[in-house]
Amino acid sequence: MKKILVANRGEIALRIMRSVREMGIATVAVYSEADRAALHVRYADEAAYLGAAASSESYLRGDKIIEAALRLGVDGIHPGYGFLAENADFARAVTEAGIKFIGPSPMSMEVMGSKLAAKAAVSKYNIPMVPGTDEALVDIEEGKRIAAEIGFPILIKASAGGGGKGMRIVERVEDFENNLSMAIGEATSSFGDGSVFIEKYVSSPRHIEIQVLCDTHGNYLHLFERECSIQRRHQKVIEEAPSSILSPELRERMGKSAVDVARACDYEGAGTVEFLMDDQMNYYFLEMNTRLQVEHPVTEMITGIDLVKEQIRVARGEELAFKQEDLKINGHAIELRVYAEDPRNNFLPDIGRLQTYVTPSGPGVRVDDAFEQGMDIPIYYDPMIAKMACWGKDRTEAIERTRRAIAEYEVTGLSTTLEFGDFVMRHPAFISGDFDTHFVKQHFNPEMQLEIPEEEQRLAAMLAIQLMSQSAKLGTKSMHRNLGAAASKWQTNRRTR
Repeated sequence: MKKILVANRGEIALRIMRSVREMGIATVAVYSEADRAALHVRYADEAAYLGAAASSESYLRGDKIIEAALRLGVDGIHPGYGFLAENADFARAVTEAGIKFIGPSPMSMEVMGSKLAAKAAVSKYNIPMVPGTDEALVDIEEGKRIAAEIGFPILIKASAGGGGKGMRIVERVEDFENNLSMAIGEATSSFGDGSVFIEKYVSSPRHIEIQVLCDTHGNYLHLFERECSIQRRHQKVIEEAPSSILSPELRERMGKSAVDVARACDYEGAGTVEFLMDDQMNYYFLEMNTRLQVEHPVTEMITGIDLVKEQIRVARGEELAFKQEDLKINGHAIELRVYAEDPRNNFLPDIGRLQTYVTPSGPGVRVDDAFEQGMDIPIYYDPMIAKMACWGKDRTEAIERTRRAIAEYEVTGLSTTLEFGDFVMRHPAFISGDFDTHFVKQHFNPEMQLEIPEEEQRLAAMLAIQLMSQSAKLGTKSMHRNLGAAASKWQTNRRTR
């Protein structure tokens, strides 16, 4: 490939272009009316205007993107994430135009884009699945019967869903019919597909995902896990790699399951297999994201592998240059998504102008962004300003470095998630590793002061060290059982001291 068009905007477009340029390949940017002066446009070797600011008139116009690629002699198109990244029709149209789509095949996208089709595809492998239905629910009474067999609470989920849309938790059979109707309606309006199914609701889950990388020569590898349990509105805010609770044995089992999911759909390129883990350390296949993930920097930091470059090499037909046994975990990395959101107002977007914008730097700090001081955050797109990732020799140093980087980050003119990130880094539940996807609900009150006394932080750090020491003797599963009890005891002592 001599020229690659990046069919995206903002920080991910810029991040991809940097790797492309390092490979000696020319870059083409696309942009909307709102992004005429954007950094990704100024960075690229060439740029093509798509249309009005609305994504429906610009970044979602696959026909205009392909037209620009043909006009400019592009060899490959990288979709980034979001917009058309997981659109099988777009990937197919790119291929039919004689341009290489840098990502998986349309077939892989279609299989994994439907949760029901994905469950069917992986059923031939011994992959743990959450108890539930394997087909779309069509009969209300049958749904009630199945829900009763599974046991409440249950989760109604949209087959084509994502981001928490078309999802309802049902605690009682009396609430089943109303929640089913709402889930179907939301799924239809959001995805054009009202198919829903039922799963057992895992009440205290952790969200752990495995990065996979596959070539066209039959090599399927995993690049270890990411812990993504700190979320709001079912969307991630903080991710780390590796998880603080996985033993080497469990990591190996989950990695094998993730690779088998990739095999089930003949996957190629970089992808992510997501799992839920309950409080007994049982894990269940959730879904596969057929693209680069927002949180990919933490995997790059602990493995030393540039995932974008590997995507391009796979798309060129090259064989992966390393084997599973060559991959090792080096240190620990934490990513904070810096959103233009107000944590004190239910994390609602707070769009405005970056009156002050100074990013942190120094050892182990990486900031992927596409903004400068004085620029506006457009109202038309996702409000993420940057991905800030910090690496340390261990989890403690990664947390300390993240706090230092947050303190160095200067943003005025709008609210961001930086203050919330510092709150998480100092919270005893996060420090000890005793948290799940309900962290925000359980520990964060928007009206509270985002301050934790230094003495409480010191005690939490001591607890974390003690628990990690115990883990070496007891094993990870025993540690996880004792973790909650120890943390609860600490919380009780904290309240009564």
